[in-house]
Amino acid sequence: MQIELTAADGHRLSAWRAGPADAARALVVVQEIFGVNPHMRRLSDHLGSLGWAVITPALFDRAERGVELGYEAADRDRGLALRKMVPDDKVMLDVEAAAAALPAGAARGIIGYCWGGTIAWWGATRSRAFRAAVGYYGGGIAGTRTEAPNCPVQLHFGAEDGSIPLSDVELVRQAQPGVEVFVYPGAGHGFACEDRGSYDPAATELAEGRALAFLGQHMG
Repeated sequence: MQIELTAADGHRLSAWRAGPADAARALVVVQEIFGVNPHMRRLSDHLGSLGWAVITPALFDRAERGVELGYEAADRDRGLALRKMVPDDKVMLDVEAAAAALPAGAARGIIGYCWGGTIAWWGATRSRAFRAAVGYYGGGIAGTRTEAPNCPVQLHFGAEDGSIPLSDVELVRQAQPGVEVFVYPGAGHGFACEDRGSYDPAATELAEGRALAFLGQHMG
């Protein structure tokens, strides 16, 4: 269901909530550059069905409300333009607002995809709200790889990702030897999104199993 959050600076944003309201474990799920679209809502509902309390904040609300994009070239261009309109520090205010709205007393984690994969990394390095963080194909992780995480982190990348070269993945490995990094042969950018041409069901299943086991291990 759709809810409204208020960030520390007074900004009001929409968010998608899923899962039990009294869950012992909870997740902030972070969007791609395509908004909180049908894919992100299905993903959030899926995680909710597994017993997690989930909140997925609409990070584009600072630039334009109600954005839900598809996966054509024009959608990608618009998403990239909107992303540039949302300052990184404001993104983190909205992530913190989502974390605060999770069930009181629940162990909190963060998981994100594409742009959200980078934000999940920042959730570990720029926040102390989370016990664990998982990022999928975050293109900005290599550029901020020297930041110190405050919780355990697991990262997932496609070996055939045209926007994240394996040399960047190796830089992350070298900078963060304590971070779990998985690379999926044959998989491209967005491999875990069933609405993309790059969808890879086998890589998605393997990555999700690893992510959920990791989160469960560190969140009790």
